[in-house]
Parts: sequence; C-alpha cells; structure tokens
Amino acid sequence: MESPVNKSDIHLQKMREVKRLKSVEDKRVGSEVFDRITLQTLYKLANQGYIHLLNGAISTGKEANVFKGADENDNLVAVKIYRVTTSDFKKMQYYIQGDPRFNVRSKSKRQLINNWVLKEFKNLNRAYNAGVQVPKPIIAKNNILVMEFIGETDGTPARLMRQSKISNPDYIAKKIIEYVKKLYNDAELVHGDLSAFNILIHHDEPVIIDLSQGMVVDHPLSRELLNRDIDNLIKDFKKMGIEISKDEIKRKIKDL
Repeated sequence: MESPVNKSDIHLQKMREVKRLKSVEDKRVGSEVFDRITLQTLYKLANQGYIHLLNGAISTGKEANVFKGADENDNLVAVKIYRVTTSDFKKMQYYIQGDPRFNVRSKSKRQLINNWVLKEFKNLNRAYNAGVQVPKPIIAKNNILVMEFIGETDGTPARLMRQSKISNPDYIAKKIIEYVKKLYNDAELVHGDLSAFNILIHHDEPVIIDLSQGMVVDHPLSRELLNRDIDNLIKDFKKMGIEISKDEIKRKIKDL
C-alpha cells in the first residue's frame, strides 16, 4: 500500500509538470508562478486532498494564473495562483485598506497577497451564500485559491462573456442585474471590476468571477465602484443590443 508521503510526492511531481517549459519566457513565468513557497503550499493542499492533479492554464495574467485541476476524488477544480513577483501591490493596498474585515499592517508583499487571496475567498463565499452565480470557493491558503471549476465535464472551461455569442441577450442582462442586486443587498458587496471580462457564460447562464477587489457596501469607495460597474455593464449590454440607462439599473438594484 502506497504511503501518504509517497502519494503526496507523486502529487507534487504532477504539479511540477503542469506544462513543459520550452521557451525562455515560459521558464521565467514558470519560476514566477511556482516559487518554493507556492510549491510547498500545493504540497500541503495535496496532503489534504484538495488538489490531486494540476494540468493546463485556464487563464494567465500579470498577477495570477488560473489552472484546471482535480481533487483526490477526481472532481474538477479551478486553482488560482497569485504571483508574488508581479502583483500590483499598490492596487491591492488601495482595495484592502478600510475593509473592516482585514487589518493589514505588515509591509510584507507576501502577507498582503495572502490577505488578498483570503479577501477573494470571503467575497466569493458571501456572494455564493447570497445566491449569486459565482464559482463556489473551496479553500484559500497563502497565495492559492481553490474553487469550483466552471465548464464542461470533459474539462473545457466556460468562455468569458466578451468571447461568447449571446443567443439570449435580454435574459443574460436581466440575470446579471439580478446578481448585482443580490450582491449589493444580500451579500452587502460591490464587485468593483464587473464587465464582460469578469463574467463567464456557462450553459447560457452568466457566472460572475474575480471578486478579489470587491468592497463591502459601507466602505467609502463602494458607491464609486458600484457606479463604475454599472457604467461597464451599460457598455457591454449595448454591444449585445440592450439599451438601458444608469438610473434604471440603479433602481433595479436598490428597489427604488
């Protein structure tokens, strides 16, 4: 019978082989994402059964990469790994300061990222419990967030709204406004960066993602961020052929 230690070593080796790094650029990015502490964190998550296999990037960005993974029961998961070397720390401080849920006094960049990941986990949890269609959060540890995989059972990830052909624009717009309303009134959160870049379309349903910068509604910046979200949605809806005013969306969100 295979020992837990050997089993975890196999898991970790699989994680190291997420992709074969060929170019100089790929090697640089790989070392930025999978630094020593990140690999140690993945090892711990493997021991706990949250990640059995990590394979293929769903999305890549300056601050974080999202990988497709599987847990010990072969259920698909999404694994978001924040990079310590390239993250925008000024932006993170801007969005996390003043949030009563966090007391960030350390000047450590890694500690700031760990708090940022915990913030996204908590925001997703509040949104999910409020009935907003978001990936269900599973666990946050250091710079890694494990959450529900949004896509097909064969591992094909859902596409962003900006990349999708919308067959039912009226319904999609209505559902997005409904979710923003639930986010605001029930989860008491404002997304802060909502647009077609942060909405997936899965089985003709919108799924809101990337809530790391989300603010509680009593934060001094929440009104400004809500207005920005609404402005972005108006532009996105217009591209879908839906004309709606800012005041109308606000009335729907706040039941005015």
